[in-house]
Amino acid sequence: MGYKVVVAGATGNVGREMLNILAEREFPVDEIVALASRKSLGTEVSFGDRTLKTKDLDTFDFTGWDIALFAVGSDATKIYAPKAAAAGCIVIDNSSLYRYDPQVPLIVPEVNADAIFGYKAKNIIANPNCSTAQMVVALKPLHDRARIKRVVVATYQSVSGAGKEGMDELWNQTKSIYNPVDDVPAKKFPKQIAFNVIPHIDVFLDDGSTKEEWKMVAETKKILDPKIKVVATCVRVPVFVGHSEAINIEFEEPLDWQEAQDILREAPGVMLIDKREAGGYITPIECVGEYATYVSRVRQDSTIDNGISLWCVSDNLRKGAALNAVQIAELLGNKVLKKG
Repeated sequence: MGYKVVVAGATGNVGREMLNILAEREFPVDEIVALASRKSLGTEVSFGDRTLKTKDLDTFDFTGWDIALFAVGSDATKIYAPKAAAAGCIVIDNSSLYRYDPQVPLIVPEVNADAIFGYKAKNIIANPNCSTAQMVVALKPLHDRARIKRVVVATYQSVSGAGKEGMDELWNQTKSIYNPVDDVPAKKFPKQIAFNVIPHIDVFLDDGSTKEEWKMVAETKKILDPKIKVVATCVRVPVFVGHSEAINIEFEEPLDWQEAQDILREAPGVMLIDKREAGGYITPIECVGEYATYVSRVRQDSTIDNGISLWCVSDNLRKGAALNAVQIAELLGNKVLKKG
């Protein structure tokens, strides 16, 4: 016996990946429906070897459905997630709307699986920000061993994190550089993204940080440990898919880089690729389509007593969004609903 599953926002990058991953991982589905806005009604999307035609999110009745994976953005989620939850359908939401709600669990299954039982307060579970998700997967096993005091992270985030418009802008600007007749001004991003990097993701806050940087701080504390101090610099780079992070970690207890490697090698969700030679590390292009959070360049930080630096790469459309949502659905099936 399987589940009745809804994918809302099925025509977007993340929604399509949710459908792909549900099929790839053979999630026990008895019935599945793809929902979209009215302008995308009837659009065909793939689910394994099946083709689904999207139905109208606005008029859909969630009664009798078990799980809804939402990838529709905060504005639409604010309208439709409570309707689904009230109808008895458990919502797994990829937007930022519920991440900081104390009554809604924010989950990365490799890190805080037991938080799943908190869904009962609102029948909603939040999926973290893409940059946070991969980072906490790498941090969790190290935190368990030596207790993290402080994290300094710089992200190198792909344009797919800004949706299809971001990917199109990078593609069109890149082409225009080789064909100067076609000028493609910055629209989705504040400055040219082709052959450039932009130290600005989301809006600026009063303290000079951006909201993306604030998200990484707040979400790491909620998912992993409220005592950890985090400072982030989030940068958009001209990469289509795959987020990278340079992470510096200060621990309460001594931890040498060899032991850190050993811990990460065995950690759930982590793939350690770390050879101290040219090419002995993972770059974003190599992680596309993969499930793992890749860690490389593990080394001691000699400037502090207990410090490690590392490089972390993951497919942001997968672990940063769709995969994590499906893993939460699997967690629900194994620990709560137990139908599959």
